[in-house]
Amino acid sequence: MNPTINYAEAFRDRRVLVTGHTGFKGSWLALWLLELGAEVTGFALAPEYDRSHFELLGLKNRLRHIEGDIRDLPALEAAFDAANPEIVFHLAAQALVVRSYAEPKVTFDTNVGGSVNILEMVRQRETVRTLIFITSDKCYLNKEWVWGYRETDELGGHDPYSASKAAAEMLFMAYQNAYFSGERRIGAASTRAGNVIGGGDWALDRIVPDCIRALESGTPILLRNPDATRPWQHVLDPLNGYLRLAVALEAEPDTCRGSWNFGPEIDSGKTVGELAEDAIREWGSGEAVVSSIQNDHPFEHRFLQLNVDKAKLDLGWRPRWNADRAISETVRWYKEVTSGTPAGEVSRAQIKTFVGGPND
Repeated sequence: MNPTINYAEAFRDRRVLVTGHTGFKGSWLALWLLELGAEVTGFALAPEYDRSHFELLGLKNRLRHIEGDIRDLPALEAAFDAANPEIVFHLAAQALVVRSYAEPKVTFDTNVGGSVNILEMVRQRETVRTLIFITSDKCYLNKEWVWGYRETDELGGHDPYSASKAAAEMLFMAYQNAYFSGERRIGAASTRAGNVIGGGDWALDRIVPDCIRALESGTPILLRNPDATRPWQHVLDPLNGYLRLAVALEAEPDTCRGSWNFGPEIDSGKTVGELAEDAIREWGSGEAVVSSIQNDHPFEHRFLQLNVDKAKLDLGWRPRWNADRAISETVRWYKEVTSGTPAGEVSRAQIKTFVGGPND
């Protein structure tokens, strides 16, 4: 795959449907696509959090915004009718591990049942040429390996969220084998990424939003598991992978079908405690303390790393921002927006810097 791709040429005036566009990753993807000149339709639930990235960007007025639930097949059918998409990015999901313990049925209904609805729409619609089906790094059966999981490794999950993502991957593979592989008009691939950070994420029980809320309020950052290591990556890195993969699928659908990992380099992990300290330094004040309440939180794995050799070798993709840069850019986004700089200005500038800047 050619490492240099003109995204504007590839996406300008293309009809693109993004599910989950009101969420953290989805809003960043929708913004990037709009900047590339795509005709974007978004289908998602209403924004869940105050100061959502979607609302701060004013995306409702820049794209065709359709509120709906992927579990609602008639509503999804109407959205496909309105969008008439050539390219589909499926990001809509119940995306929180902690919530999956409290709401397992909602998690499975959304991440499994909703995914069936998306796959059915893609199967039935003649206009769709490309599907990027986003799941999670947690689709892998976590064996606490110190090396990265490859796309061919075993799927599974020890919690409802992880199990739902493994099931979604199995559904995708079933549709791939039964319907998409024999039809060159559909290039379809699933993607796996995790520990994504960036500006505009306000989800509960995620370390970066928790850090920012504490730093804003002048209260200590409470750390449940400060020694847990995570391979942090900025949101623009996996999104860059999704865009690149979409272009590759249209050009070479048979070669690029299947599953793809997008993650940081294998040696780039940092502990939760290190991330908090980096955030404090970037913010300019604050402190982090270990929470004294340890028994009221669901089980968390200590380590999960993706092997991204396939994406590097076959797509020409590689992570651009290491963990230090990802954390710095993330905290800088919150700091600038909190200080009064419009979120759209900050986000667009970060996309421009990411696209044009050196790897580091």
